Amino acid sequence: MSTLRVALVQLAADQDVAANVDRAVALIREAGESKPGLIALPEMFQYRGPLTGFRESATKLPGSLTQPFAALAHELNCWLLLGSLAERSTDPLRPFNTSVLLDPAGRISATYRKRHLFDVSIKDGPSDQESARITPGDTSVVALMEGLAQEVDVRLGLSICFDLRFPELYRELAADGAVIMAVPANFTETTGRDHWEVLLRARAIENGAFVIAPAQCGIGAGVPTHGRSMIVDPWGTVVAQAPDGPGVVVADLRLEKVVEVRRQLPTQPSR
Repeated sequence: MSTLRVALVQLAADQDVAANVDRAVALIREAGESKPGLIALPEMFQYRGPLTGFRESATKLPGSLTQPFAALAHELNCWLLLGSLAERSTDPLRPFNTSVLLDPAGRISATYRKRHLFDVSIKDGPSDQESARITPGDTSVVALMEGLAQEVDVRLGLSICFDLRFPELYRELAADGAVIMAVPANFTETTGRDHWEVLLRARAIENGAFVIAPAQCGIGAGVPTHGRSMIVDPWGTVVAQAPDGPGVVVADLRLEKVVEVRRQLPTQPSR
């Protein structure tokens, strides 16, 4: 049997980059006590606040922001997903919103730039134009995480927050072999209370894959966020969910379940 232990970190990031990094490091160390193979942080773990601060926090990859996490991945001997951070682009006013996957040696194994940007106006809720401050990516990414299981290739499909509403992206990830799909998020409370769990379970069911979703909680840039970091199995069952507030949620993923579910419900796309 191939089992992968996954730990999700739930944060309440603010405008202080150094303090956010310290909080993230402390919770990663707490998560490391359970000896997981993969630890995942939420979207915008390094900064939530006014537009200028996000731009100023942008880094090159690898860079000063990823360095302490690379050392931590090596120390804990685990894969580490930095849910998203601001990565410099050719437009200094619009960095990328980028997920970074570090291997147990602390090397960057994969990066993914958020493709679908949060341009919305919700009645009695948030109104935002993420495209005014973020350069979108244009490529889907599936990373092979070597050394985690002997019987199953552990391929992680990467996505970020608002991507969750675009099922065609997850079909691309499934077609490229993803058995786990990551959705680090900064989901608003207004949309999250009705849509978060429904959409996560739908993406798991449609693709017969595990979905892991580390989330921000608390108030970010003046907007309440939903939290409720969640792990969903390929049948669509919620196997772990974080309570309110910062913390860590851990679950063991029995990877053979992906094969079992896909055999029973053969809906997998192909390239």
